[in-house]
Amino acid sequence: MTPKAYTHKDAVPYRPVDWTGLYPPAYEKGTVPHHVAIVMDGNGRWANRRGLTRVEGHKAGEAALLDVVAGAIQAGVKHLSVYAFSTENWSRSPDEVRFLMGFNRDVLHRRRDQLNEWGVRVRWAGRRPRLWSSVIKELQYAEQLTADNDVLTLTMCVNYGGRVELVDAMKQIAEEVAAGRVRPSAVSEKLIRRHLYLPDMPDVDLFVRSSGEQRTSNFLLWESAYAEFVFLDTLWPDFSRQDLWEAIDRYLGRNRRFGGAVDTPHVARGGNA
Repeated sequence: MTPKAYTHKDAVPYRPVDWTGLYPPAYEKGTVPHHVAIVMDGNGRWANRRGLTRVEGHKAGEAALLDVVAGAIQAGVKHLSVYAFSTENWSRSPDEVRFLMGFNRDVLHRRRDQLNEWGVRVRWAGRRPRLWSSVIKELQYAEQLTADNDVLTLTMCVNYGGRVELVDAMKQIAEEVAAGRVRPSAVSEKLIRRHLYLPDMPDVDLFVRSSGEQRTSNFLLWESAYAEFVFLDTLWPDFSRQDLWEAIDRYLGRNRRFGGAVDTPHVARGGNA
């Protein structure tokens, strides 16, 4: 499926999705990461370096997100999760928090039809408390509108924190134990997963962070237990599908053993194999 180009006058700076001449490498079937998680970092620094406010940096990041979604579709990625607003972001200035709340809501409103045309299924992972009701409304509408799509699942992590997700899961399990519905000995990884925000979310294969910072920032901690991490210096508003493809190329060069190991001693030069 080839998504249609989009235009939107409020995407600052304007950067259209141009499908001509932009193609990912020819990946072998089954090698592309099934689930890519992205920390969209660097909006503020991008803006400040240009003498702009942080708000302008967030606005510029909208076009980058659409371009990366397009690149994920082209590459054959099936799940893309992005960190849109963390539970820690409430500590930012009231003005920036208000902007981010409204911006997340408005991006969903502006882009939902475009994403739907591309065959993207939109989902939300995060906490309800403190989140604006208007944001929840847009998230739920986008989920309903795109529920039957299967080209790519885009999970918007809004008011999300990895530790909080685990705390919420533990609370639910503790309540079930106290009520006698679950035996303590029955608590397992499988049971914990069933109490996560999206129990059917697949484990993260590739975890990408823009801007050069090298930390998870509390994003999808459980789901990323065996993810491959790629940190790129590009600030998020300058991030593009080519950056995503570079991250995938690095991923394909990794040896994923999931705790296992193969004994491959080096043969001394000149020795026998």
